[in-house]
Amino acid sequence: MTMLNGKVILVTGGAKGMGESHSKLFAERGATVLVTDFDPKGAAVAEAIKAAGGNSHFRALDVTSETQWRECVDWAIAEFGRIDGLVNNAGILIRKPVPEITLDDWTALFDINVKGTFLGCKHVLPAMRDTGSGSIVNVSSISGYVANMEGMSAYCATKGAIRLLTKGVAVDYAPYKIRCNSVHPGTISTPMTAEFEADPSKHQMLVGVTAMGRIGQPREVSEAVAFLLSDAASYMTGSEMTVDGGFTAV
Repeated sequence: MTMLNGKVILVTGGAKGMGESHSKLFAERGATVLVTDFDPKGAAVAEAIKAAGGNSHFRALDVTSETQWRECVDWAIAEFGRIDGLVNNAGILIRKPVPEITLDDWTALFDINVKGTFLGCKHVLPAMRDTGSGSIVNVSSISGYVANMEGMSAYCATKGAIRLLTKGVAVDYAPYKIRCNSVHPGTISTPMTAEFEADPSKHQMLVGVTAMGRIGQPREVSEAVAFLLSDAASYMTGSEMTVDGGFTAV
């Protein structure tokens, strides 16, 4: 399939988990994929894509650094001429009851999950406006809708912020033919959810209230993100795409 053929797409948090899955699928669909992460293992993801016949490049990026974002976007424009798609995927999870959440915990969650998404939008939007089109996909979570497990208050706050930041960007940039949508995964089998999968009681609690009766796979989210990046989603902006096996439907 070539639904992303010729597009230049930047992915944050591309070294592992959903970011790695996104990067590999986009390359399969014909995109030039810019894998970014503060983790140097992202370079191995880009090399694996090349080895499989895809077009990919790695750039070290701390999403909390405005300087690094500016330099990354400048590099992408200089090397590839444009950025057609941005996937703000980088994120962390800290799960604690509110009285146990330290200010450092709160700051770390908002810095990476929210500030990182904001900075990505801030620095990529002008480049997209210059080319007259673009698609941004912000990875939120079902935790942007519901508190799906105990100890998720701070994480939910960040994912809810991403959800509404997305709508604001969508409204502001629709006149420039730039779309911005959010994706809301449920429990997906990634390093972030390993503790839930390893604990039988937590695993059963999540699966037991998921209509499809199983945990999702990263590629199932990647397919949704690829659609939103593609021209097939040309009339979608400010939308929320939930990929949760029916968890929030129960």
